[in-house]
Amino acid sequence: MSIKPLITALLLATLLGNACATPTQHKTSKASKAAAHKKKTVKKKAPAVDYEGEFVNFGDWKEVSSFLDDVAVRNHWDRAELSNLMGQVRFVDSAVQLIKPAPPGKPKNWQAYSKLFIEPVRINAGLKFWGENSAALERAEAQYGVPAEVIVGIIGVETVYGRNTGRFRVLDALTTLAFAYPETPTRNERMAFFRRELEAALQYARKNNLDPLSLRGSFAGAIGMPQFMPNSVMKFAVDFDGDGQIDLLNSPTDAIGSVAAFLVAHGWQRELNGAIVYPAAVAPHLQWERMLNQGLVASYSWNELKVAGVSTEPAPPDHTKYGLVDLQNGAEPTEYWLANGNFFAITQYNRSYFYAMSVLELGRAIKQLR
Repeated sequence: MSIKPLITALLLATLLGNACATPTQHKTSKASKAAAHKKKTVKKKAPAVDYEGEFVNFGDWKEVSSFLDDVAVRNHWDRAELSNLMGQVRFVDSAVQLIKPAPPGKPKNWQAYSKLFIEPVRINAGLKFWGENSAALERAEAQYGVPAEVIVGIIGVETVYGRNTGRFRVLDALTTLAFAYPETPTRNERMAFFRRELEAALQYARKNNLDPLSLRGSFAGAIGMPQFMPNSVMKFAVDFDGDGQIDLLNSPTDAIGSVAAFLVAHGWQRELNGAIVYPAAVAPHLQWERMLNQGLVASYSWNELKVAGVSTEPAPPDHTKYGLVDLQNGAEPTEYWLANGNFFAITQYNRSYFYAMSVLELGRAIKQLR
């Protein structure tokens, strides 16, 4: 299914479903600016946790104790203070259950997946978010070269513009997954990842004079409107509103700038011309199949793709590299797309073709309605 029919359908559904959903225009009066500033500075309360954590005395676990020893030495922290903190952390079985991979055998379905994100609630919220933050989005696009619709698409897919930022204590989720990750082929690798994120969360809290137990996020420990993992907060988040602190929960401006900065750090190129994706047709001889699943990177010239039996109209720019993306639709025919390097930069946010395409389609649907 092409993007245009989907957008048209959504346009009708959205206008019929919520005729009042119009984007906020630029506000230039002093009163409006003051009200906006007052709104910006009101801090959201940390959401209540929505689970019952189990006390398991993580501090008595040999691996946890060794980890805390290393963290204390690396960061010149008081070891007893870390032990006291760990004594307040809880085991969260729901995080373990939620992180488990989907059962094998269930076919992927792009159309079903996309309906979860390209829908009226997110579109209406995105129109409002874009209207209220148009100046920050324009500035981010000028500074980083990332189009506003891509930034709006990411924040919408991640948290519906801050509505769903997570109700887990970050330390509970990260500690549980760092030391009790479910049995999978990649268990050791994933536990090492979450241990790094746990240390980064402690560093982030220390740097910003926060109680580590006050941090709230997703079941995997992601934080704020853009759902940055703690290491990403430390490395890529920016103080885009210039107030002297980075606040991804309460500052849409910081979230906007941070998403753009993350994408640039992960390969976004402002100089790429043309669309990010092009709907493609593939020849029956299947020579193009070798171009699938070649990693999250644009590797092929347009000429190489044509020779292999891939076609698209209009033809994309010749000087750009592309990847061949397959979006499976269960029992229905698979969709094929040509994607340039900026598509694969989005997959560094979430390593999924479905995710990157839903970001693009949500952003485009919102832009169409502005």
